[in-house]
Amino acid sequence: MLRCARLDKESQQRIEETLELIRLQHQVTRLAGELSHGQKQRLEIGMLLMKQPALLLLDEPVAGMTDHETMELTELLNKLRGICSMMVVEHDMEFVAALFGDAGKVTVMAEGAVLANGMRL
Repeated sequence: MLRCARLDKESQQRIEETLELIRLQHQVTRLAGELSHGQKQRLEIGMLLMKQPALLLLDEPVAGMTDHETMELTELLNKLRGICSMMVVEHDMEFVAALFGDAGKVTVMAEGAVLANGMRL
């Protein structure tokens, strides 16, 4: 016999808040496979946020995204400041500048060697 778990009100509220944060509250009835690439990335981040991580590791999060999807992800990650620390590996410097701007420090690496550390964009 298959049993379905029931969510308590607190869990349901956290899910709803996370869906709103990742801007997928209107996609709640769709299958993940039907979402756009950018929406899938935000969904994955939302699933991680449900675990309340201290550190979010992102490896080239905007690879393959449209400009609009990149903007949406940038907005989401900027909202996460103060919620958790982030480490982002990215080649798209426009995205990095939009994400961190004056608020963050950047380490530039090439082939595993640090070229610059603590620089501001």
